[in-house]
Amino acid sequence: MKELDENKITGFFDKDTEIKGELNFKGSFRIDGHFNGKINSDSVLIVGDKGKVEAEVHVAHVIVNGEVRGTIQAKDKVEIHGQGRVIGAIVTPKLVVEEGAYLEANCQTTEHPAQAAQVKPHGKDKS
Repeated sequence: MKELDENKITGFFDKDTEIKGELNFKGSFRIDGHFNGKINSDSVLIVGDKGKVEAEVHVAHVIVNGEVRGTIQAKDKVEIHGQGRVIGAIVTPKLVVEEGAYLEANCQTTEHPAQAAQVKPHGKDKS
């Protein structure tokens, strides 16, 4: 059985593509067109610089170079690059926003379950 390489793009919507519906994929997927609906995956979603996504997104890792409107829930990380735009809500353990990016969203960085025991609550020291 061949293992999936998550760094390799296994699916792609080109810039002239418009799709509405539900997208489920394995491996990395890149959208340079327009997608409207729901996206579910345990892998990486890349929104290219011409990509426009209006969706409820549930993935492991998302890289935004284009525009995402909606809710992003990422298990690992959300990256918004310099020309990227996110409007909506983000829930993720790691959020990276490059200089020049546009972010108009409610953001919640959740602790990864394995790291939760290592974090001390702020202001609870009684010395």
